[in-house]
Amino acid sequence: MSQIPPLSVLDLSPIPEGSNAAQSLRNTLDLARHCERLGFQRYWLAEHHSMPGIASAATAVVIGHVAAGTSTIRVGAGGIMLPNHAPLVIAEQFGTLESLFPGRIDLGLGRAPGSDQATARALRRNLDSDPDQFPQDVLELMHYFEPARPGQSVRAIPGEGLNVPIWILGSSLFGAQLAAEFGLPYAFASHFAPAQMMDAIAIYRARFKPSRHLQKPYVMLGYNVFAADTDEEAQLLASSMQQAFVNLRSGRPTPLPPPVPNYTDSLLPHHLAILEHTLSCSAIGSPETVQREIASFVERTGADELMVTSQIHSHAARLHSYELLAAAVDMQGQKA
Repeated sequence: MSQIPPLSVLDLSPIPEGSNAAQSLRNTLDLARHCERLGFQRYWLAEHHSMPGIASAATAVVIGHVAAGTSTIRVGAGGIMLPNHAPLVIAEQFGTLESLFPGRIDLGLGRAPGSDQATARALRRNLDSDPDQFPQDVLELMHYFEPARPGQSVRAIPGEGLNVPIWILGSSLFGAQLAAEFGLPYAFASHFAPAQMMDAIAIYRARFKPSRHLQKPYVMLGYNVFAADTDEEAQLLASSMQQAFVNLRSGRPTPLPPPVPNYTDSLLPHHLAILEHTLSCSAIGSPETVQREIASFVERTGADELMVTSQIHSHAARLHSYELLAAAVDMQGQKA
């Protein structure tokens, strides 16, 4: 059986029903400190816009908030949706973060807008640009982190000459090919889009070109964990995420709903099928169940790292879930 790889955290700063963004951001810092003590490797925030249940829209700002309140855990973006931004702006933002918190900042890049078209238009980027511009934008961004050249007219200050690890994020084969070509680490969004996971991993590993950034392929996979003292309690906690996903797929995104007993029993067949497929990369249960499910997933995928997300309505229950997870896989004994 494969050894459990390092575990990290993906936090969307969920806004539970009945709460607000201010409390969610306080919860984010509290969870980051908790996970730092437990031995998680990194803590990533994600860029989503116009979502009533997600408070991490200004991702670089939240990263600064978390990094300032912690001391050892790596903090980063999982990810920045680069089509929404000029590469120079992102280089300056993450150059600033790396200058403030040296050796602790990661930059994951995605090519989806993280929003609908109306919101993307409100972000003021040119929606008529070439959809294949993403690779060029990544190269431009990487260029800004290189040492300045004589006569270089546009410079990222802070940014130039700093070592900010760049990851390619994806949920399709495109990101796998790009990460392999550029010799960068690859993070796959299997926690909500697992359909092409195995093909993407195979393509990335087969086509990987060693670079000055990375000598061999490195795959991080998104994974949902809902851990509780019993399987029944964990299933109840997971119903909040299940409701939120059905609401999102139905075109009516909401704050994170409170849990509902036996929620899946009430679903229409097509909604149940969506959940069973989309959230198939999940461990829901007691510590024993979670450990068994994670070990099986790692055995199947050979993941080098897991990025764990736990969309749980109760902040106390979310803290407890990560605590149970850390104990289940003996993280203090295996931390990288």
